[in-house]
Amino acid sequence: MINSLTGALLATARDVFAVTALLLSFQYFVLRKPIPHVKRMLVGVAFVVVGLAMFLIGLEMALFPLGQHMATELSSPEFVFGTDLAPDSPPWWEYAWVYLFAAIIGFSTTLAEPALIAVAFKASEASRGAIRPWGLRLVVAVGVAVGISLGTFRIVTGTPLVWYLAAGYFVVLVQTIFAPKPIIPLAYDSGGVTTSTVTVPLVTALGLGLSGTIPGRNPALDGFGLIAFASLFPMIAVMGYAQLAGFWGRVRLKYLQEG
Repeated sequence: MINSLTGALLATARDVFAVTALLLSFQYFVLRKPIPHVKRMLVGVAFVVVGLAMFLIGLEMALFPLGQHMATELSSPEFVFGTDLAPDSPPWWEYAWVYLFAAIIGFSTTLAEPALIAVAFKASEASRGAIRPWGLRLVVAVGVAVGISLGTFRIVTGTPLVWYLAAGYFVVLVQTIFAPKPIIPLAYDSGGVTTSTVTVPLVTALGLGLSGTIPGRNPALDGFGLIAFASLFPMIAVMGYAQLAGFWGRVRLKYLQEG
């Protein structure tokens, strides 16, 4: 444990040092101004190093093994078919629990994603309360849940990843044309911030565990790609929610005018 912690601290310190050195170089040699609150900044950097190191150790000890174990157990022949042997081409509907588990994992990890919390808070500030942080987080979480569930369906069926991505980004392109303009940048950012510290380890473990258990699937080929779904479907969800809200607003306004 001590060796793992020491190695994680050294690796994190090396990575954070590069970013800190770059910021200090711009501060001193480009802006030519002293750094305000130097002591507070140094304490903050130390907190970042220790926090990231502890988080990485936690991923290796708990989150990643747990996600992979759950995916393996839910897709095992004993659980799905009640026998040690699985058919060569198992029907996709037999893995209903896998789809449900994937949706729950996507929804819960997205709500806990620090990057999304920060974006939702800033979006509420910039819109002066018009965008509610919890509302945005819930919409994005629903989008990730649908995307991860569909991604596990792709692994189970073995269909090509490019079909889903091409269709999904075509929908995003069409929505970008017709969605309210102020919501489009936020929707695109919402798709990016979901693939961060909490979501990525669990979703990756889910894909690897699932592809390693289902007959005919290769973890190196089928185990990856779920993160792409986690980035794509939040954009669809946020723009779709804005379009539905605008539609119902127009319907309500028309009803009040006629009434």
